[in-house]
Order: sequence, then structure tokens, then C-alpha cells
Amino acid sequence: MSLVSTMKSLTVAQRRTFTACFLGWTLDAFDFFLLTLCLTSIAADFHVGLPQIAESLFWTQVMRPVGAFLFGTMAEKYGRRPTLMLNVVAFSIFELASAFMPGLHSFLICRALFGIAMGGEWGVASALALETLPAEGRGFFSGLLQEGYVTGNLLAALLFALLFPHLHGVGVWAPWRVMFMIGALPSLLAFYVRMHVKESPAWEESRAARAKAPKQGLDWKLMRSYLPTFLLLVVLMTAFTSFSHGSQDLYPAFLGKVLGPKNIGFVVVIANLGALFGGICCGTLSEKFGRKRTIVCAALLSIPMIPLWAYSRSAWMLALGGFLMQFMVQGAWGVIPAHLNELSPGPVRAVFPGFVYQLGNLFSSRNQPLQAKLAARYPGGLQLVMSVTVLVVALIVALLTGLGREAKGADLTVVD
Repeated sequence: MSLVSTMKSLTVAQRRTFTACFLGWTLDAFDFFLLTLCLTSIAADFHVGLPQIAESLFWTQVMRPVGAFLFGTMAEKYGRRPTLMLNVVAFSIFELASAFMPGLHSFLICRALFGIAMGGEWGVASALALETLPAEGRGFFSGLLQEGYVTGNLLAALLFALLFPHLHGVGVWAPWRVMFMIGALPSLLAFYVRMHVKESPAWEESRAARAKAPKQGLDWKLMRSYLPTFLLLVVLMTAFTSFSHGSQDLYPAFLGKVLGPKNIGFVVVIANLGALFGGICCGTLSEKFGRKRTIVCAALLSIPMIPLWAYSRSAWMLALGGFLMQFMVQGAWGVIPAHLNELSPGPVRAVFPGFVYQLGNLFSSRNQPLQAKLAARYPGGLQLVMSVTVLVVALIVALLTGLGREAKGADLTVVD
């Protein structure tokens, strides 16, 4: 079945659900990447260095597993749809609050709270989407859904390139604060979810069983039976999150050493277009070649892209390198929503994938501050540090994926 016919085969309800889940992940990422683009501006406003303000990325990452568990548990008990609405409102509120923080410490606290809200979105949205959509074409929808993250980065980069250079306010109207105020707009998505999105059919079908045992919580016995898979996937997602964040978060800071704000935005936009195409293409290819094989190939192909991505000097060559690098990085990532959900036990599907994913973020959360400190210590700077990061984690992603199992085509229409 072609991609066009796959899209046309969806019902109106399925299209609306997927749109809401895609936009939720997009706007969540949009809010996060506004921070990465404004790091140097925030550091200057708070009179601190890049390593100090990079701690805000750490606290966002470290709190994401809390959100994955909290919101995932709520989604198992109260439903995916209302939990997604609450989640979107929560991360929008903390994004807005960040704009009014007077100093570094209060800003770090606010970003930690944002991390809780951010951590809950992916697991709930992926469960709602993949439980609603047909099994055929799941790889394509997985890749497209995951690239909501990239689309958020792309939108943030476009906004930064088009608006940030023209902002000259001070105090509460400082340019980075205005950007964060705009970042509160995603809360409007909650109204769309409320009006147009239906609950997951799989969750609805299990409601009668839950009504007979209302005090039943998470099935910890079942969770323990999946412990070997759980642990391997946590390590895998630690490598995966290091792969994406290690190649993205400080890249604008690296570009700032050789390019101006407009060119930084241009390069980041082109890189994210590569990521968008990579996620969709590789997600689709995983239907034919399998989840594991697609991930391994994409991860290994990122390594030859390092010289062009990190050692070019012109904006156009850096843009080409960014495009190819992120095509491979997010190509591997595009398979992940389907891969994790297919490997997850049904009764904890809203918790398991998101919790695994966000634990990976937790264990890789020191990546950005560590990269910043190493870059300040060694002559190669961010250029060398980020290159080594991609080389090492790409090899680890390929190895761990190859060692794991695959459940391509698993039935996601039931949660019991």
C-alpha cells in the first residue's frame, strides 16, 4: 500500500487523533528547543557562563522520567485523551513561567517543572496514536509521529531566525523572555483535543475490566517479567537520547562561533528538514526491512557525516552536513515509537515506552553540561567534543539494537 493510500485509509477520527498527538509532541519540542536557541542570551542576562546555563537542559532532562511515570499512570487509569490535554496545558504554563524568572536558580527550578510536563507527553501521545491507527503502515506513522519533535525544533529555529534578531527589549521584554512567552501558545491545543479527539479504542474496550477491579493499579508482576527487556531498552534509549541531544542541543552554540544569528537559524532549519525526511523515510523502510536493521543502518551511516557536519566553515556546507547528519540521527529515531510500543506489555503501554524513553533522558542528562565543560577545557572545543559524542553513541546504538529483539507487527488494539 502506498503512503498516499495509507493516509487516505484513515477515518476522520483517526486523522484527528494522529494530528493532535503529532502537534502535542511538536509543540512540546518547540518549547524545549526555544531554550537551546536562547542559551547564550539567557546566560548573558543572568551574568553566567554557558556551562552554568546548560544546567537548565540537565534539569529538564532529569525530571522527564518523573513526568513519564506520573502522566503515564494517569493515562492508564483515566484515559489517554484527558491526560494529554492536562499535559499540554502543564508544559505551556511552565514555559510561560520561565519567561518571568528573575535569576538562574529560579529559572532552573522552573525548567525542572517543565521537564516533568515534557516527559509525560511522548508516552501518552504515542500510545493514543498507535492504539488508534491501523497496524498497516505503522512504521510510516511512527516515523511521522516522532518527527513532531523535529518539527518543533524546526519551528523554533524559524521563529528564532525571523524574530529574535529584531527584538531589542530589556528587562521582562528581553528577547529570550519574549520567545518563551510565545512558547505558551501550545496550550490552545488542549481545546482541539477536547473538541475533536476520541479516546483510544483499546483503552475504551478495557474499561469494563478496570471497572470490575477499580483498585487495581499498574501490574508490577507483569512489569517484572519484562525486566530484561526493560533494562536493555533503558540502556538503548540512553544511547539514543545521547545521539539526538548530543548532536543537537549545543549545535547552535557551536554555530555561533562561526556564523551570525540569521545563518544559525538557516543551518538549524536545513538540519531539521533532513531530520524530518530521515524519520519518515526510515520509519517507512522499517516496514520492509525490519525495525532493528533500519535503526542499525541509520546509526552507522551517521559516522561518515561527521566531517561535513562539524568541520565545514561555510553556512551552506554546514547546512548540508547538518541535513545529512540529522537525516541519519532522526532516521534511527523515526523507528522508535513503533519499536517501543510493539515491545511493550499492553496493560502498561502508556507507561512502559515513555518511562523507558525518559529514563534514557535521565541517564544521558549530564550530556550537555559535560559537553560544554569539555569544550571549554580542550582545544578542539565543541567541534571535537560533539564529533566524538556522535561517533561513540552511534556505535553503541547499533550494537544494542542488534542485541535486542523485535516485535514488528504486534497487536496494539488491546491493552489487557
